[in-house]
Amino acid sequence: MVGSAIFDCGREDPPAHPLAATRSPFDGTRILDSSLEGQLWLVHTKPRQEKALAADLESLRITVFLPVAKFRRKYGGRTTEVRLPLFPSYLFLRGDLDQRLTALRTHRVVNVIDVVDQDRLSSSLHQILCLTNSTEPVDVYPGIRTGKRCRIIRGSLKGLEGTVIRKRNVCRVSIAVEVLGQSAEVEIDASLLEVIE
Repeated sequence: MVGSAIFDCGREDPPAHPLAATRSPFDGTRILDSSLEGQLWLVHTKPRQEKALAADLESLRITVFLPVAKFRRKYGGRTTEVRLPLFPSYLFLRGDLDQRLTALRTHRVVNVIDVVDQDRLSSSLHQILCLTNSTEPVDVYPGIRTGKRCRIIRGSLKGLEGTVIRKRNVCRVSIAVEVLGQSAEVEIDASLLEVIE
């Protein structure tokens, strides 16, 4: 259970969240409200369905939390700010078995995972909420690090494998031709990469 002293993230008291107020799946304080009925569930969504599922469930008055952070991305030479999920293909739900079933019936869900240690998840979500409410930069793809082997999973270069040689807003991936002892580099968004274990 999260108490007021830990909950505040620098605020004096947690904000009130009456059910009649405007709801947002990005505002995780409601899901941490232990006075709400139901347990916490981890929802595994189909790819790129997090925001749509969160909106669907919120419209049905089901409490969800989709942790997102703001990032700058370049599209067609223009820089724009986008909100991306911190955990692609996952969001959190507070509810009973009926609400779990409602989520599954949206056809946007792969699975709803039962969380045994509710207190630990609640504590972790509190930390994530503090992180997303801060102005500190957040890394959406923390597994993509310099020196890691990775595979491109989408786009025209899908299937290519290489090594991350630099990571800032955009990764540079080295695709080596080891027989020649040379490599080519490509600049690519980290969201298009997966780490090869």
